[in-house]
Amino acid sequence: MTPRWLKAEFKKQGATAVVARTPGMGMAHYEKEPVEPPAGYWRWGEHRGDGYSILLEQRAVWVNSGLAVVLLLACIAYLSLGTVTLDPRDVVQALAGQGDMMTGFMVQELRLPRLVAACLTGGAFALAGILMQTLARNRLATPGIIGIDNGATAFAVASVVGMSVSLAPSAMALTGAATAAVITFGLAAGSGTQGYRFIVAGIGVGAIFGAITQLMLARVAIDTANAAYPWTVGSLNARSGGSVQLLGIGLALGFVAALVLARSLTVLRFSDATASGLGINTTVRRIQILLLSVALTALAVAVAGPVGMVGLIGPEIARALSTPRHVPVVAATLAGALVMVLADLAGRTLLSPIELPVGIVTAIIGGPWLLWILMRPKRSHA
Repeated sequence: MTPRWLKAEFKKQGATAVVARTPGMGMAHYEKEPVEPPAGYWRWGEHRGDGYSILLEQRAVWVNSGLAVVLLLACIAYLSLGTVTLDPRDVVQALAGQGDMMTGFMVQELRLPRLVAACLTGGAFALAGILMQTLARNRLATPGIIGIDNGATAFAVASVVGMSVSLAPSAMALTGAATAAVITFGLAAGSGTQGYRFIVAGIGVGAIFGAITQLMLARVAIDTANAAYPWTVGSLNARSGGSVQLLGIGLALGFVAALVLARSLTVLRFSDATASGLGINTTVRRIQILLLSVALTALAVAVAGPVGMVGLIGPEIARALSTPRHVPVVAATLAGALVMVLADLAGRTLLSPIELPVGIVTAIIGGPWLLWILMRPKRSHA
């Protein structure tokens, strides 16, 4: 008796499998028919034998690779330029533990720790910025503009003025950032994290915390105020090694978490009804994204102070280079690190031997950028 074949087709990560079954005999035939990847994508892993593959957006790969190369060149320039100019080849040898002892000391002990701090803080500020902008669906909703930076700064300055524990600024900055976020979210009740009410509430909260910071500095001795002053403008000079290490761990974990939330970030750019229809729990995702953004901002402020404009410039560069299909998490992080490295390099070298704090340099760059965004309200949404 000829068996009756039942054929079923199903898709498994872009590959079509044809299955033929015979009653009582199990699977009789299995054949995979590869499907071409969508236009603008590469497929990776389709021949590994497990039937699963990963789609890589071609433009995202090129943009991320290009930003990584530019960041590497900027780091070499950062280590080479300064009061004493070094040959890039000598810098590479010093990084490998070779070459002149004085060059090695200057590169590894003086400039490299500050470069690491610049990369980590820039990446953290920009990553927090693009998370907050996506959450609020507004390009203006960066941690600096909605008051999180000022809240973290006020608590960090309070720790410098009132205690002498090296890790206290990190813990206090985290507390201040969380406090500012909770107050802003509470004042914007009814609109959530969307709309201009959230931004206006954040601006007000930031102004209050800024005034508290100035009041604390005005009521202490001049030497104490001078010690706390870099926290108010943003500086990478003589940062605590413990705070930098803590930021490195936090940024690594936060970056992985952002990649895990990448699909949700893309969907959250649409309405809540659309996101819910696609299986996203909008309430839980918003809380997760808000907590992640607050933590990254607090850790970055604990190292560099309120360099808030990086959270605006980095995501803008990433969006300008990327396609609108996805939220450019990787590109924003790399762009933020690049902006911070170049800004601190300019602050060290433009008026040498006088040093400009990195926060002042980024404010000079970011101020006109913010005005440009405000002049184009139709493109103000993330």
